[in-house]
Amino acid sequence: MVNSVDPQRGRKPKPLVDWSVAASTGAYLVRSGPVVDPAEAERVVTELRDLTVAAEEHVRALTGLGAGLPLLPGEVVDRPGWVRAAASGLDRLTSRALPDDGQAGMLAPLVAGSAGVQTGVVLAFLGTRVLGQYDPFGGDDHSGRLLLVAPNVVTAQRAMRVSGRDFRMWVCLHECTHRLQFTAVDWLRDHFASEVGRLITGFTESDGLSALLSRLPDNVRKLRRTKENGSLGFVELVQTPRQREAFDRLLALSTLLEGHADYVMDAVGPKVVPSVATIRRRFTARRRGGGPIDRLLRSLLGVDVKVKQYALGSTFTREVVAAVGMDGFNAVWTSPDTLPSRAEIKDPKAWLRRVH
Repeated sequence: MVNSVDPQRGRKPKPLVDWSVAASTGAYLVRSGPVVDPAEAERVVTELRDLTVAAEEHVRALTGLGAGLPLLPGEVVDRPGWVRAAASGLDRLTSRALPDDGQAGMLAPLVAGSAGVQTGVVLAFLGTRVLGQYDPFGGDDHSGRLLLVAPNVVTAQRAMRVSGRDFRMWVCLHECTHRLQFTAVDWLRDHFASEVGRLITGFTESDGLSALLSRLPDNVRKLRRTKENGSLGFVELVQTPRQREAFDRLLALSTLLEGHADYVMDAVGPKVVPSVATIRRRFTARRRGGGPIDRLLRSLLGVDVKVKQYALGSTFTREVVAAVGMDGFNAVWTSPDTLPSRAEIKDPKAWLRRVH
């Protein structure tokens, strides 16, 4: 896999992770999907691809975003295909932020390779759960890529015993909302990449490890004095103040994006997805379920944190839309300054007072 080159610097950044190793490891380890009759598999793939176009039309009508943009079908992939696509997208995202003039040292390839194997294991786990994804940095021209993971959609639909077409449309509504967020809001893609850059650059600084170790005792004591716990609290322990600011902005943004998409997929209404209430109820129960090992892995990987993001972001969207309508809500997309902060996500009225 080829790492992207910074056109301004003209050199290839030194990766923290060997993404080709991550892709091959994850694709090798990811479990195979469910057994599906060939005719059914072909029907599911065709329907998912077609539904992305119809779904985006419904999302545009509800949100008012994306008028005039081309309506494009999504891509349907299997689990290894998603793993490889995710590794490629992460490669392009992270390489934009890494320094190209540091001294990587003789052990750098070994460290990057080891990180690649570990990342591949994580991608293999996630590859059995992700239903779809919009990667704003994916595709041959880096312009974005909408993916639907067919075996995971089939697995979830069967487990919940819901209408196949309804569930596939419901999933497409969510992912098409993400695509519109990045294609209709012209500054969002670069802003997101910039914030990721601010976050990860701290880990590549020469004094990163020593500074981390010096902060750890104080931060552990602070964590014990708060009610926060779990993977998110641990992640915040190892951050510099500058990284914490970027992390807070990224967390607020991702919570907004996920919650907005969750709101839209339900708000489109039963005329489009007749069994939407049943699907939402069973899907929410499924998100919280799983065996002890599965729950442990989800906690360690931050998946449970992401589930909480859906609820927080959806509540923020719903309350703002109820107060000022969809046009008023769309003020969030005006500029980075109108995005809600982490505190405002939990207090929509504070965002309304500031922006409206």
